[in-house]
Amino acid sequence: MKFEIMRDRLLDGLNDVTKAISSKTTIPILTGIKIDVTDNGVLLTGSDADITIQTFIPAEEDGNQIINIVETGSIVLQARMFNEIVRKLPTNDVEIEVKNELQTHIRSGKTEFHLIGSDASEYPLLPEISTENRFEIPADLLKSVIRETVFAVAASESRPVLTGVNWNIENDELICVATDSHRLARRKVKLENLPNGIESIVIPGKSLNELNKILGETSNPVEITMSNQQILFKTDHVLFFSRLLEGNYPDTSRLIPNEFKTNIKLDGKTFLQAIDRASLVAREDRNNVVRFETLEDDAVKISSNSPEIGKVEEQIPVESIEGEELVISFSAKYMMEALKAIHGQDVIIQFTGAMRPFILRSVHDDSILQLILPVRTY
Repeated sequence: MKFEIMRDRLLDGLNDVTKAISSKTTIPILTGIKIDVTDNGVLLTGSDADITIQTFIPAEEDGNQIINIVETGSIVLQARMFNEIVRKLPTNDVEIEVKNELQTHIRSGKTEFHLIGSDASEYPLLPEISTENRFEIPADLLKSVIRETVFAVAASESRPVLTGVNWNIENDELICVATDSHRLARRKVKLENLPNGIESIVIPGKSLNELNKILGETSNPVEITMSNQQILFKTDHVLFFSRLLEGNYPDTSRLIPNEFKTNIKLDGKTFLQAIDRASLVAREDRNNVVRFETLEDDAVKISSNSPEIGKVEEQIPVESIEGEELVISFSAKYMMEALKAIHGQDVIIQFTGAMRPFILRSVHDDSILQLILPVRTY
């Protein structure tokens, strides 16, 4: 195996695939990057058995030669070391050659490294996914859907299925829900040609966070293929496979109230900044709790009290208050994350009482819903 490649293109590919590699893996060969050289270009693969990322660097692009392929072949190189070496090479021209089966020579300018590789035939095969359940989604929309839901997944593994985001297909709608049982984030998206072979899957939150980093600036549509055990996201020259979580996701639709006793309309950005200020005191206290109280003349009071630090009070005007008076306490962190998911737009908050879950929606967009459970403070 022998080829010459531009260092910056190789680094771009390595940056993508190393996101899937974990030093904690129990399979030694998965600490490496698999390099497959074909007549068409170079294929890089990284995996931790849960996530697998493949990126293809074509030999030619727009009439320009990016890779000069002398001899095809495959090798697995230790990921961290290979990445560091390529990053620190002195010129943009890199030559990689494998001799005597596993002896790998990396040359750039007057620098030459010798690495001992591993046999590529020992690298696990990629999961096979049938192309039946396939659909497309614009990349910027997919990034929004991830950003508006993934923060609400459970951090604890006590209920593994809650560490993922539930994707449900109903009619022509993709419904994405995340909950850690203290709050819930839901985003609905109308899409064409949604598959009907699979109705519900749970994607690990970790996978979606890594996918979001890879989507970067791409504006091309992302092709998604689902099976019962795996999901594949395909964009530009990158393939992103993720294992799905097993188990039944709880039916969250019954958690969302339909009748409300108090409706408050307010400016999301102003409210977020006020909660942020109140959380300065709340954060020092163990529970990070902020108190919210309706006042007359279309205003609300936000306050926080910490015995060791002190207290803060602030009144902010709101567009309207309808219904019963209300005093409620909630986590400042949960409220700020919910407001950020709604992007600081005008928000309507709907309450069903001081100890019942309440919901936040954008006044202008019904597709995003956030639900928070209040905190009992007495």
